[in-house]
Amino acid sequence: MKQNRMLGIALAGLMAMSMLSFQAEAKTVKITLHAQEVDLPIDNKGTMYRSWTFDGKVPGPLVRVTEGDTVEFTLINDKANKNSHSMDFHAASLDVVTDFGSIKPGEDKKFTFTANYPGVFFYHCGSDPMIQHIARGMFGTIIVDPKDASAMPKADREYVLIQSELYPNPDAKEEMMQNKWSNVMFNGGIFKYDPVHDPAATRWLQAKPGERVRIYFVNAGPNEFSSFHPIAGIWDKVYASGNPKNVQHGLQSFTVGPGDAATFDLVSPVEGANAIVTHSLKGALTGAIAVLMYSNDADPKMGRGEQILVR
Repeated sequence: MKQNRMLGIALAGLMAMSMLSFQAEAKTVKITLHAQEVDLPIDNKGTMYRSWTFDGKVPGPLVRVTEGDTVEFTLINDKANKNSHSMDFHAASLDVVTDFGSIKPGEDKKFTFTANYPGVFFYHCGSDPMIQHIARGMFGTIIVDPKDASAMPKADREYVLIQSELYPNPDAKEEMMQNKWSNVMFNGGIFKYDPVHDPAATRWLQAKPGERVRIYFVNAGPNEFSSFHPIAGIWDKVYASGNPKNVQHGLQSFTVGPGDAATFDLVSPVEGANAIVTHSLKGALTGAIAVLMYSNDADPKMGRGEQILVR
């Protein structure tokens, strides 16, 4: 009897150790971003637009940490800029005035936070007028992977898509307030991943049939909701805010408001394509379509490493 009890305790201990082996160890991650005001292309033809950015890119760099990690963040507002800028991480719980406050050109700001919740989160400049800073390109994504590696099914490929609106005159704050956009885009480009509607497009998303494709979707807005839908597909799983506890199954579309985000899993049983869109069709047909091609000879680099956020 005593031997059986000791064996049970030993087995329980081994099981606990096994479970712990799937828990990522918390670490400190240092992130530095530069606020930069630059000209960038906003379509496949190279039309330039005066953008306000993080690190000279729209969207800004992908930030990826694990639940429980401590993030030591530094924002540098380049001295060549003309405007004050700031950083608002939706994955952080901090003081909006002290930590998310604006800094002038030539200044820097530091703050630290713990990524307590897993998911996909928006980050953006929060300086006044916030609507203009976001509309001109100061936004990006932070993924907080769950510390439990088994909390979600393993993805074969991953992609980041950020929806935003293009306002023809970047200086016209009043037009932004009146929602007078000309195009809706994914990752800062009109039909960036859609050679069907724009023959000048040279990029699209790729996967093999049967692979689980995970899309981390952020709606930067600043104004429009997204009815996120895979044409010729069904979302196998949807996670509101990307949190594994918020899972839903078998959805045709899922609404993501401005400043919000969600994680979407898609599995195609056949070769061919899905067109990922906002089903608010004025948005889709002015630029927010991403073609996801399924073929057995899909590029093995796509949806992995640096090709999660396809530039």
